[in-house]
Amino acid sequence: MLNGFSIKTSPVVACLGVKIDAVKEISARCFYQLRQLWSIRPALTSDSAIMLIHALIASRVDYCNSVLFQTAAVHLRPLQLVTNAAAHLVVKKRKSDSIAPTLRDTLHWLLVRERIDFKLCLLIYKCLRRLATPCLGSVVFPVSAVSARRHLRSAGWGDLTVPGTRTVGFGPRGFSVAGPSLWNTLPYDTKQSSLSIAQFCSQLKSVMFVRSFYA
Repeated sequence: MLNGFSIKTSPVVACLGVKIDAVKEISARCFYQLRQLWSIRPALTSDSAIMLIHALIASRVDYCNSVLFQTAAVHLRPLQLVTNAAAHLVVKKRKSDSIAPTLRDTLHWLLVRERIDFKLCLLIYKCLRRLATPCLGSVVFPVSAVSARRHLRSAGWGDLTVPGTRTVGFGPRGFSVAGPSLWNTLPYDTKQSSLSIAQFCSQLKSVMFVRSFYA
């Protein structure tokens, strides 16, 4: 109660249009779209099916997914189940069939956790080249730009400074910490400033692909 008025609580928190703790809601909407696609799958080619999956399913799964960085596996599972179901639809496999080999060898799709990592690394790439919004770029600093640390080996490796945090649970998940921390784990060749965005994405996907299926 506030000044005699009853205030209803919400089961989710919305931040700039992104609903936190609404993974199950997203997965439910995706499964609805998948059921509709199954009804027309016999009339679709594989390329058409993939195009529709990207438009109707992957766009929902990937939307602002960087806020789910380091989220517990149990909370990412609904989104992974959606991705698995989408792969079943594309290759016309039964629900009981194993889908991991298809994701890895046929479709070359990353697992949900690595898709999140991919998005964060791409944001860092854009920040370093002033292609991202200034509010993000202003919190990303190369180690080589800090005079007291230019002599460190990490400066030559293209690493970024990782600020300290006051909290253990949520602090490391903030972009200013999560982005640089993840960037610093990439191989040196992937962090080269000479890479175009297409070359960077290609190399980054290869790195994330290995982490998805061979780690």
